[in-house]
Amino acid sequence: MTACTEGSNPQKRAVSFVTMGCAKNEVDTRQMTRRVVQGGYAVIDDPAAADCIVVNTCSFIQSATEESLEAIFDVMGLKNVAEGDAKVVVAGCMPARYGDDLEESLPEANSFVPCSREDDILSIVDGLLGVERDEEALGAYRSFGAAGDAVPDEYGTFAYVKISDGCDRWCAYCAIPLIRGPYHSFPYEQILAEVRRAVEGGAGEIDLIAQDTGRWGKDFAEPLTLAWLLEALAGQFPDTWFRVLYLEPEGVSDELLRVIAAHENICSYLDIPLQHVDRQMLRSMNRAGDRAAFEALVERIRAAVPDVTLRTTLIAGFPGETEEQFQELLDFAASGDFDYIGVFPFSPEEGTAAFDLPGQLEEDVRVERAQELRDVADAASSAKIAERIGTTCMVLVEGVEEDGQLYGRAMCQAPEVDGCTFLDAGEVGQKRLVTIGDTLFYEMEEG
Repeated sequence: MTACTEGSNPQKRAVSFVTMGCAKNEVDTRQMTRRVVQGGYAVIDDPAAADCIVVNTCSFIQSATEESLEAIFDVMGLKNVAEGDAKVVVAGCMPARYGDDLEESLPEANSFVPCSREDDILSIVDGLLGVERDEEALGAYRSFGAAGDAVPDEYGTFAYVKISDGCDRWCAYCAIPLIRGPYHSFPYEQILAEVRRAVEGGAGEIDLIAQDTGRWGKDFAEPLTLAWLLEALAGQFPDTWFRVLYLEPEGVSDELLRVIAAHENICSYLDIPLQHVDRQMLRSMNRAGDRAAFEALVERIRAAVPDVTLRTTLIAGFPGETEEQFQELLDFAASGDFDYIGVFPFSPEEGTAAFDLPGQLEEDVRVERAQELRDVADAASSAKIAERIGTTCMVLVEGVEEDGQLYGRAMCQAPEVDGCTFLDAGEVGQKRLVTIGDTLFYEMEEG
């Protein structure tokens, strides 16, 4: 299928990916990796030994953009790049958001690939490395992100699976609609194929992600729901855990709660970003709700799924936030309604409605408020996690630390954000019933 010209065999070339940002970018990198591997290239971890380096960037907020730029400059400084032996591709959110301005600012890069062109990564790498391939073969590889077998070592003990892309909400602080474009659900068949690949590749947990998971299926000619999707997947793969992340409050339907409660392999866990609790602040953010509505939502969730674990995200220092409004946010975080709380200082992002709103707070005030909110949230979370001492839970064994300590995650711990559970025994990939003997901050320990 490769149909490459003699002397330009991609099997003699290596590609390395550097991924910045969130889980959604990890999924995009996985699909780009799949395409170049199936196209005949080797994919290696060390960019210093690669013939082509793809930096998959994030530009959701200013700090993410800065970190992505640092990663690009680090790659530019590698010997193989400096000596012209390796090509550099800047992919993902930064090219999507900044376009021609980024190309002018980074003339050293060899190619810029926005999110909308990542399906073409194989032809782009081919062009940079002088590999020629017929159009029929390129077309097959272009669609490979939604079809085909997993490549070796593609999955670990869990896998993120995107169920949609883009967003239509236009929250005042958020650049995602500028970067990812309008909301669009992925077809069930595509999601099912990705889940099957991940399960066959060894993933014991599937984490469904999107900018707005609760809207899945509503844009189809014959609308479907997230609850329908979750129930269908849980039934197809009864030995696999399923978890829903990034669910807006409006997406928490009674149908969804019923499905979660009815299936043992669906994690009793919801990640619901609230961002604030003051009504005026939320309207300035172009969001709905208020503290009373959110407290009623939590009560409704816990009534339907009594053992549920809840995570949220809050923003401190949004333009116009008064001391009283910030104190209300602190009080809410301390209330213990949520088991885990992620905290971010407001970041003024060019192109968003909040960028030039009146009442902008100084950066040091935003950062200080965020740290104070984080401290309160951490204290509340630590107390709730300590309540798990003496309880039993299923744990997915994930690996061994350098000192030999075995660890895993319980259903109440989402990957990469909620800590881990230290174990006395088990094999990687196994699910074990564990009694929690002790906790420390976010971590739990078998005892």
